[in-house]
Amino acid sequence: MEESKQIPVDQLGQKLLEKKGMSWNKKYRKQYGPIRKYLQNHSQIFRLSPDDNKVSLKEMYHQLQFGSDCQGQVLQSPSQNSDVQWTSESLCTVLKDSASGSHWFDLNDTKVQPIKEKDIEKQFQGKESAYMLFYRKSQLKRPSEAQANPRYRVPGHLLNEMDAANIELRKRRMDSDSADNNIDLRLHLGSQYKLYNGALHPSLSWKESVLDLTIDKRKTLGDLRQSIFQLLEFWEGDMILSTAKSLPAGLHLYQTLDGDEMTLGDIGLADGADVFVWNGKEVGGMEVLPGLDHEPVLLNVLRLAGYNEGGKGQHFIESQHVVPCSAELSTLWKALASPGGIILMNSSGSDKEVENWKVVPEEDMKKTVRIVGLTDGSSILVLDSHDQSLVNVASGNLTAFMHDISWLQVKNFCRLEAEEKQVKITATVETVMSDIKIKAIQELQLGEELVDDSCLRPINRNGKLLCPVPEDYTVKEAELKMGSLLGLCHGKAPTSTQLFLYFVVGSDLQGAPEMEIVVEETASVRECLNLMLEKSGLPGDNWHLRRIDWCYEAGEALSEEGARLKELNVCSGDTLVITEGKLPPKGFLKVPIWWYKPLIHFEQQESMQNQVNCMMGALRVSPAGASVCCAASALAHCSCQTAWWRGWLRPGGGAASSCCFERHDSPAYVQSDIRLCYAGDVEISGEAFLEDLKIQAMTLPFFQELSVPSPEFLRAWTLESKRPGKLLRNNQQQLNEYKLGGRTEICIEPLQKEENLGPSDLLLRVQMGIPGERDYYHSVDLVWDISKECTAWALRHRLAAHYSLPVEKIEIAKYFPEKFEWMTISSWTQQISKRKRKKKQESLQSAPFHLKDGDIIGVKNLLLEEGKDFSTVRDDIGKETQRQLAMEKKKSRQAQRLQNDVLSEGKVATKHRKPEVALSINVGIFR
Repeated sequence: MEESKQIPVDQLGQKLLEKKGMSWNKKYRKQYGPIRKYLQNHSQIFRLSPDDNKVSLKEMYHQLQFGSDCQGQVLQSPSQNSDVQWTSESLCTVLKDSASGSHWFDLNDTKVQPIKEKDIEKQFQGKESAYMLFYRKSQLKRPSEAQANPRYRVPGHLLNEMDAANIELRKRRMDSDSADNNIDLRLHLGSQYKLYNGALHPSLSWKESVLDLTIDKRKTLGDLRQSIFQLLEFWEGDMILSTAKSLPAGLHLYQTLDGDEMTLGDIGLADGADVFVWNGKEVGGMEVLPGLDHEPVLLNVLRLAGYNEGGKGQHFIESQHVVPCSAELSTLWKALASPGGIILMNSSGSDKEVENWKVVPEEDMKKTVRIVGLTDGSSILVLDSHDQSLVNVASGNLTAFMHDISWLQVKNFCRLEAEEKQVKITATVETVMSDIKIKAIQELQLGEELVDDSCLRPINRNGKLLCPVPEDYTVKEAELKMGSLLGLCHGKAPTSTQLFLYFVVGSDLQGAPEMEIVVEETASVRECLNLMLEKSGLPGDNWHLRRIDWCYEAGEALSEEGARLKELNVCSGDTLVITEGKLPPKGFLKVPIWWYKPLIHFEQQESMQNQVNCMMGALRVSPAGASVCCAASALAHCSCQTAWWRGWLRPGGGAASSCCFERHDSPAYVQSDIRLCYAGDVEISGEAFLEDLKIQAMTLPFFQELSVPSPEFLRAWTLESKRPGKLLRNNQQQLNEYKLGGRTEICIEPLQKEENLGPSDLLLRVQMGIPGERDYYHSVDLVWDISKECTAWALRHRLAAHYSLPVEKIEIAKYFPEKFEWMTISSWTQQISKRKRKKKQESLQSAPFHLKDGDIIGVKNLLLEEGKDFSTVRDDIGKETQRQLAMEKKKSRQAQRLQNDVLSEGKVATKHRKPEVALSINVGIFR
């Protein structure tokens, strides 16, 4: 079927619209579907082109002759509404006028290309053809001088352009040809390599040992050799070229290149090939065996880690060995395994799977590495004679997972007079401790009688023997890690229903020796205490037990003496403290009571400096267990004036006590602005009120010398680090609600008038600076209501109202007595943006001030003095004394460290425990 009888499908709908005045989609699509689908469904009438883009009528239905007979229809561009019309007859006449041998050219703007006559009609169709122009040469025949001369009458500038284009085309063809045939070779120079571990390795860096060479693969091997001679001017003697390959073990040589007349492509050299340049005999004085039979294989060799070998949690020591693939396994076994040892081979898969490991049988020892299937990266396991319990020789399989295999060290403590020995025992995580003990006794060559009268005890890094491990425990249940050191000691191990406990007598836990005892976990606290008292030889029953806290100090008391140890979560290895004194009954508290009174500053500067010197001298640490006389007795020696208590002295009498003291468990430093006197202990129910506690404190002999009208004239604080801590403010609140622990101490402060603080009241000690002096007047108690806000601005207004001063004429600061420092409290606010409101001030109860009850606030009157320095002479002396103490402590630590280095020469130095320090956590107050 001729193409001229076909019409594009997309134009068929348009011609239908011109013929009928209505489109296919509007009139027929709903009934017959899309026009292309309709044509496909009526293939007996219509013939579609292979790409379904053109359609024509079959011969029996062909009534419209288009194009070929040059009659009939008027052809007009459907997209052009012009008056120019072409008939098919006139168009055919134009086409047939062309002479024989002439050609048509399509000039489409800047693009010129030849076109067939039958395609010209198509150029006249479609939306893109608005009009068409036809050109004809004025003379159809060319002159004789133009024959076979394509440059005839072509302008010179066009010839120049064509020549330049041809040159560029030839250059591009050459570049393409070069890119298709050039190969990059890596030349390895034999003089820069050395042979070890069965493979070649560069003597220097890889960059200095390898040269890159680009060459056409159509050249011959002789050309390659000549290029290398030109590149290596220093080369002397014969030059042998061999193909090489980089393997995990190193560089290996294979085929020697021969035949200088053969091309590189025929030899088989590809892009990126490695070529080794050498003399063909030796490298670095050592003979090199090239070829596939001498290919080196890199194997991973695993051994059980020995004592002090491997990292944390590492069961095996892994090393790499290189062997020729033609080497026999017997040679490998002689090189790696000890006499009596065996080798296991990982045939495939993960090293962690038991089924992947097989024992190499005796008949395979004469096979080569390649024949048995060992390749680069394959693993072999070497077991010594005492490790073969992990292998079932009959089946040739491991009896445990690779990473379940472990080993333990056992040290002999049964014969102290003999030299202590250590043996290595191989085990798995499922090995029972009794089996390990029997193996250790056999390896240590001890008597069999120790089997029933010995136990295994772990040894920590400091050499301390820990609690024995039950013999029915496995290694996994005992939580023993690989390489753990155990001690073989006399005595039976506790059973699974028994507890092994340490205990210490007294409060000096650092110096007191630890003793050991085994008790039933169903024993009561009283029964356990009696056993400990019997073993330590302590008389009487005025004792109780306490736990050890994380600071290695006596902590929570085991108050329920009838409770079982198991119920109290007492575990093997715990340390208990036998403390003197009986515990109060259940639900009662035994509270130490201290008398608290702030020191009054001396009026004379000289007396004040003497007072500070005396106080700072009392800051030094006294020997443990000794009672230290504190501020009152110190002041008696350093000042001619004695402290007096306002309103709380009996007529004609002195102070209630001339000396205040600390107990042996007091902290190392005492603050210089307070005095504490121990008054005694009070036993009181936890359900009692704070008022009841004050009333009982008033009955102590110490308080009977004072005239206290009622509990409202007393203020109660918790004692924290020998300073008042939390203020107990509500007299009608139960003690249990304050969450007072078993070690809480209470200090009582006398008042001149009754006090009943609310939950939103903050108690501050305010002192005004003395103008012209670095000192302050006596401090006064100020109650500040912070229910609305607790900001610097509100505090300034409260203090200004208290002293009847303008707000802008005062400066305030908080005192940190432990550092002898003052921190100025400013009411400055930050302006974030002109459109936004000022940033809300932070609460003084948060960082950095952490304002709380009892804090000291200094006030400066700017009307009388301009200076804003809040520090005093005592602060300067205190800082200097702290600096000197820090320097002395640093020198002492350096001397102790030097002494330890000398004493521990040749030995393992034990890690000394650092002194514990108080931990202070500031938490926001919500009340």
